[in-house]
Amino acid sequence: MAYAADAFEPFVALVCLLDALLLQIGSNLANDVFDYEKGADEGERLGPMRVTQAGLLSPKEVKRGMLVVFGLAAVSGSYLIIAGGWPILVLGVAAILSAIAYTGGPYPLGYYGFGDLFVFLFFGLAAVAGTYYLQTMTVTRPVWWLAVAMGLLTTAILVVNNLRDIDNDRRAGKRTLPARFGARFAQWEYTLCVLGAYVIVGGLAITGSISIWTLLVFLTFPTAVQLLRSVRNETGRALNKTLARTGKLELFFGLAFAVGMIIGSR
Repeated sequence: MAYAADAFEPFVALVCLLDALLLQIGSNLANDVFDYEKGADEGERLGPMRVTQAGLLSPKEVKRGMLVVFGLAAVSGSYLIIAGGWPILVLGVAAILSAIAYTGGPYPLGYYGFGDLFVFLFFGLAAVAGTYYLQTMTVTRPVWWLAVAMGLLTTAILVVNNLRDIDNDRRAGKRTLPARFGARFAQWEYTLCVLGAYVIVGGLAITGSISIWTLLVFLTFPTAVQLLRSVRNETGRALNKTLARTGKLELFFGLAFAVGMIIGSR
Protein backbone atom coordinates (compact mmCIF):
# COMPACT_ATOMS: atom_id res chain seq x y z
CA MET A 1 0.00 0.00 0.00
CA ALA A 2 2.94 2.31 0.62
CA TYR A 3 4.26 1.44 -2.86
CA ALA A 4 0.88 2.31 -4.37
CA ALA A 5 1.07 5.67 -2.57
CA ASP A 6 4.57 6.31 -4.06
CA ALA A 7 6.00 6.25 -0.55
CA PHE A 8 7.69 2.85 -0.36
CA GLU A 9 10.90 2.95 1.70
CA PRO A 10 12.66 -0.45 1.34
CA PHE A 11 15.05 0.00 4.27
CA VAL A 12 12.31 1.16 6.64
CA ALA A 13 10.12 -1.79 5.61
CA LEU A 14 13.05 -4.18 6.15
CA VAL A 15 13.70 -2.85 9.65
CA CYS A 16 9.98 -3.18 10.43
CA LEU A 17 10.15 -6.80 9.31
CA LEU A 18 13.25 -7.46 11.44
CA ASP A 19 11.68 -5.85 14.50
CA ALA A 20 8.44 -7.80 14.02
CA LEU A 21 10.35 -11.07 13.80
CA LEU A 22 12.33 -10.30 16.96
CA LEU A 23 9.15 -9.40 18.85
CA GLN A 24 7.55 -12.66 17.69
CA ILE A 25 10.57 -14.72 18.79
CA GLY A 26 10.72 -12.95 22.14
CA SER A 27 7.00 -13.53 22.65
CA ASN A 28 7.39 -17.24 21.88
CA LEU A 29 10.22 -17.55 24.38
CA ALA A 30 8.12 -15.77 27.01
CA ASN A 31 5.18 -18.10 26.36
CA ASP A 32 7.50 -21.11 26.52
CA VAL A 33 8.86 -20.36 29.96
CA PHE A 34 5.87 -18.69 31.62
CA ASP A 35 3.39 -21.37 30.52
CA TYR A 36 5.80 -23.94 31.98
CA GLU A 37 6.03 -22.10 35.28
CA LYS A 38 2.25 -21.75 35.49
CA GLY A 39 1.69 -25.45 34.79
CA ALA A 40 -0.06 -24.98 31.44
CA ASP A 41 2.42 -27.34 29.75
CA GLU A 42 2.12 -30.16 32.26
CA GLY A 43 1.06 -33.59 31.07
CA GLU A 44 0.79 -34.49 27.40
CA ARG A 45 1.39 -31.46 25.23
CA LEU A 46 -0.60 -31.41 21.99
CA GLY A 47 1.30 -28.62 20.29
CA PRO A 48 4.90 -28.46 19.04
CA MET A 49 7.65 -29.22 21.55
CA ARG A 50 8.68 -26.47 23.95
CA VAL A 51 12.25 -26.32 25.17
CA THR A 52 11.48 -25.57 28.83
CA GLN A 53 8.98 -28.39 29.19
CA ALA A 54 11.30 -30.79 27.34
CA GLY A 55 14.18 -29.93 29.66
CA LEU A 56 16.40 -28.76 26.80
CA LEU A 57 16.86 -25.39 28.49
CA SER A 58 16.28 -24.22 32.04
CA PRO A 59 13.73 -21.48 32.79
CA LYS A 60 16.62 -19.15 33.65
CA GLU A 61 18.26 -19.78 30.28
CA VAL A 62 15.03 -19.20 28.36
CA LYS A 63 14.37 -15.96 30.25
CA ARG A 64 17.90 -14.81 29.49
CA GLY A 65 17.33 -15.53 25.81
CA MET A 66 14.01 -13.69 25.93
CA LEU A 67 15.69 -10.58 27.34
CA VAL A 68 18.44 -10.71 24.72
CA VAL A 69 15.89 -10.94 21.89
CA PHE A 70 13.77 -8.11 23.27
CA GLY A 71 16.97 -6.09 23.68
CA LEU A 72 17.78 -6.62 20.01
CA ALA A 73 14.21 -5.59 19.14
CA ALA A 74 14.72 -2.38 21.11
CA VAL A 75 17.99 -1.68 19.28
CA SER A 76 16.48 -2.16 15.82
CA GLY A 77 13.40 -0.30 16.96
CA SER A 78 15.48 2.73 17.91
CA TYR A 79 15.90 3.51 14.21
CA LEU A 80 12.14 3.33 13.74
CA ILE A 81 11.64 5.66 16.70
CA ILE A 82 13.96 8.19 15.08
CA ALA A 83 12.02 7.85 11.83
CA GLY A 84 8.53 7.91 13.31
CA GLY A 85 8.81 9.84 16.57
CA TRP A 86 7.07 9.31 19.89
CA PRO A 87 4.08 7.28 18.53
CA ILE A 88 6.53 4.52 17.51
CA LEU A 89 8.25 4.72 20.90
CA VAL A 90 4.93 4.18 22.68
CA LEU A 91 4.02 1.39 20.29
CA GLY A 92 7.36 -0.37 20.72
CA VAL A 93 7.29 -0.25 24.51
CA ALA A 94 3.68 -1.46 24.55
CA ALA A 95 4.55 -4.33 22.18
CA ILE A 96 7.37 -5.61 24.39
CA LEU A 97 5.38 -5.26 27.61
CA SER A 98 2.36 -6.99 26.06
CA ALA A 99 4.51 -9.83 24.72
CA ILE A 100 5.79 -10.50 28.25
CA ALA A 101 2.42 -9.92 29.91
CA TYR A 102 0.70 -12.33 27.53
CA THR A 103 1.66 -15.27 29.76
CA GLY A 104 3.85 -13.59 32.40
CA GLY A 105 3.35 -11.26 35.32
CA PRO A 106 0.60 -11.11 37.94
CA TYR A 107 -2.20 -10.75 35.35
CA PRO A 108 -1.25 -12.79 32.27
CA LEU A 109 -3.45 -11.61 29.42
CA GLY A 110 -3.71 -14.99 27.74
CA TYR A 111 -4.96 -16.60 30.94
CA TYR A 112 -7.91 -14.22 31.25
CA GLY A 113 -9.26 -14.32 27.72
CA PHE A 114 -7.56 -11.19 26.39
CA GLY A 115 -5.14 -12.99 24.09
CA ASP A 116 -7.34 -12.64 21.02
CA LEU A 117 -7.74 -8.90 21.52
CA PHE A 118 -4.04 -8.21 21.96
CA VAL A 119 -3.03 -10.43 19.03
CA PHE A 120 -5.52 -8.52 16.87
CA LEU A 121 -4.21 -5.16 18.06
CA PHE A 122 -0.49 -5.82 17.69
CA PHE A 123 -0.35 -8.27 14.76
CA GLY A 124 -3.04 -6.41 12.85
CA LEU A 125 -3.53 -2.74 13.64
CA ALA A 126 -0.07 -1.97 15.00
CA ALA A 127 1.83 -4.06 12.46
CA VAL A 128 0.09 -2.86 9.30
CA ALA A 129 -0.76 0.71 10.25
CA GLY A 130 2.58 1.18 12.02
CA THR A 131 4.58 0.00 9.01
CA TYR A 132 2.59 2.20 6.64
CA TYR A 133 2.89 5.20 8.98
CA LEU A 134 6.66 4.87 9.14
CA GLN A 135 6.83 5.22 5.35
CA THR A 136 4.18 7.89 4.80
CA MET A 137 3.75 9.66 8.17
CA THR A 138 0.01 9.12 7.87
CA VAL A 139 -2.54 6.29 7.94
CA THR A 140 -5.43 6.22 5.50
CA ARG A 141 -8.84 4.61 5.98
CA PRO A 142 -8.14 1.70 3.59
CA VAL A 143 -4.93 0.97 5.52
CA TRP A 144 -6.88 0.74 8.76
CA TRP A 145 -9.33 -1.65 7.11
CA LEU A 146 -6.51 -3.83 5.80
CA ALA A 147 -4.94 -3.79 9.25
CA VAL A 148 -8.23 -5.19 10.54
CA ALA A 149 -8.20 -7.90 7.87
CA MET A 150 -4.68 -9.04 8.72
CA GLY A 151 -5.46 -8.85 12.43
CA LEU A 152 -8.46 -11.13 11.94
CA LEU A 153 -6.36 -13.73 10.11
CA THR A 154 -3.68 -13.66 12.82
CA THR A 155 -6.34 -14.02 15.49
CA ALA A 156 -7.63 -17.08 13.62
CA ILE A 157 -4.22 -18.71 14.16
CA LEU A 158 -4.56 -18.18 17.91
CA VAL A 159 -8.12 -19.50 17.87
CA VAL A 160 -6.95 -22.82 16.37
CA ASN A 161 -4.18 -23.01 18.96
CA ASN A 162 -6.61 -22.44 21.83
CA LEU A 163 -9.20 -24.80 20.38
CA ARG A 164 -6.60 -27.56 20.22
CA ASP A 165 -5.56 -26.94 23.84
CA ILE A 166 -9.05 -26.40 25.24
CA ASP A 167 -8.99 -29.34 27.67
CA ASN A 168 -5.42 -28.78 28.87
CA ASP A 169 -6.10 -25.06 29.35
CA ARG A 170 -9.18 -25.76 31.45
CA ARG A 171 -7.20 -28.10 33.70
CA ALA A 172 -4.45 -25.49 34.09
CA GLY A 173 -6.90 -22.67 34.80
CA LYS A 174 -6.02 -20.89 31.57
CA ARG A 175 -9.27 -19.14 30.68
CA THR A 176 -8.92 -18.58 26.95
CA LEU A 177 -12.10 -17.77 25.06
CA PRO A 178 -12.55 -21.40 23.88
CA ALA A 179 -11.90 -22.64 27.43
CA ARG A 180 -14.55 -20.22 28.71
CA PHE A 181 -17.23 -20.53 26.04
CA GLY A 182 -16.58 -23.88 24.43
CA ALA A 183 -15.48 -25.41 21.14
CA ARG A 184 -18.53 -24.24 19.20
CA PHE A 185 -17.75 -20.63 20.12
CA ALA A 186 -14.17 -21.09 18.89
CA GLN A 187 -15.38 -22.55 15.61
CA TRP A 188 -17.64 -19.58 14.98
CA GLU A 189 -14.90 -17.14 16.01
CA TYR A 190 -12.52 -18.76 13.54
CA THR A 191 -15.15 -18.62 10.80
CA LEU A 192 -15.84 -14.92 11.37
CA CYS A 193 -12.12 -14.08 11.46
CA VAL A 194 -11.31 -15.86 8.21
CA LEU A 195 -14.39 -14.79 6.24
CA GLY A 196 -14.15 -11.26 7.62
CA ALA A 197 -10.78 -10.74 5.96
CA TYR A 198 -12.21 -11.62 2.54
CA VAL A 199 -15.28 -9.45 3.07
CA ILE A 200 -13.08 -6.44 3.88
CA VAL A 201 -10.86 -6.77 0.81
CA GLY A 202 -13.81 -7.56 -1.44
CA GLY A 203 -15.76 -4.56 -0.16
CA LEU A 204 -12.86 -2.14 -0.54
CA ALA A 205 -12.02 -3.40 -4.04
CA ILE A 206 -15.60 -3.29 -5.33
CA THR A 207 -16.16 0.24 -3.99
CA GLY A 208 -12.93 1.46 -5.57
CA SER A 209 -11.11 2.25 -2.33
CA ILE A 210 -8.27 -0.04 -3.40
CA SER A 211 -7.23 -1.66 -6.68
CA ILE A 212 -9.61 -4.22 -8.14
CA TRP A 213 -6.52 -6.39 -8.60
CA THR A 214 -6.52 -7.04 -4.85
CA LEU A 215 -9.32 -9.51 -5.51
CA LEU A 216 -6.41 -11.85 -6.23
CA VAL A 217 -6.72 -12.74 -2.54
CA PHE A 218 -9.71 -14.88 -3.49
CA LEU A 219 -7.30 -17.32 -5.13
CA THR A 220 -6.65 -18.45 -1.55
CA PHE A 221 -10.34 -18.86 -0.74
CA PRO A 222 -10.52 -22.61 -1.55
CA THR A 223 -7.85 -23.17 1.12
CA ALA A 224 -9.90 -21.09 3.54
CA VAL A 225 -12.94 -23.29 2.91
CA GLN A 226 -10.90 -26.42 3.63
CA LEU A 227 -9.65 -24.90 6.87
CA LEU A 228 -13.17 -23.98 7.97
CA ARG A 229 -14.15 -27.61 7.56
CA SER A 230 -11.09 -28.80 9.47
CA VAL A 231 -11.83 -26.54 12.43
CA ARG A 232 -15.39 -27.92 12.63
CA ASN A 233 -14.42 -31.58 12.28
CA GLU A 234 -11.05 -32.01 13.99
CA THR A 235 -9.87 -31.88 17.61
CA GLY A 236 -6.67 -32.17 19.61
CA ARG A 237 -3.36 -32.88 17.91
CA ALA A 238 -5.03 -33.14 14.50
CA LEU A 239 -5.45 -29.35 14.61
CA ASN A 240 -1.68 -28.81 14.43
CA LYS A 241 -1.88 -29.14 10.65
CA THR A 242 -4.79 -26.69 10.58
CA LEU A 243 -2.76 -24.29 12.71
CA ALA A 244 0.17 -24.37 10.29
CA ARG A 245 -2.09 -24.05 7.24
CA THR A 246 -3.86 -21.04 8.76
CA GLY A 247 -0.49 -19.35 9.08
CA LYS A 248 0.21 -20.15 5.43
CA LEU A 249 -3.22 -18.81 4.47
CA GLU A 250 -2.40 -15.47 6.06
CA LEU A 251 0.98 -15.39 4.31
CA PHE A 252 -0.44 -16.07 0.84
CA PHE A 253 -3.41 -13.77 1.47
CA GLY A 254 -0.99 -10.96 2.26
CA LEU A 255 1.23 -11.73 -0.73
CA ALA A 256 -1.74 -11.89 -3.11
CA PHE A 257 -2.98 -8.56 -1.79
CA ALA A 258 0.46 -6.96 -2.17
CA VAL A 259 0.79 -8.21 -5.75
CA GLY A 260 -2.65 -6.84 -6.52
CA MET A 261 -1.77 -3.43 -5.13
CA ILE A 262 1.50 -3.31 -7.08
CA ILE A 263 -0.17 -4.32 -10.36
CA GLY A 264 -2.99 -1.85 -9.79
CA SER A 265 -0.60 1.04 -9.13
CA ARG A 266 1.16 0.76 -12.49
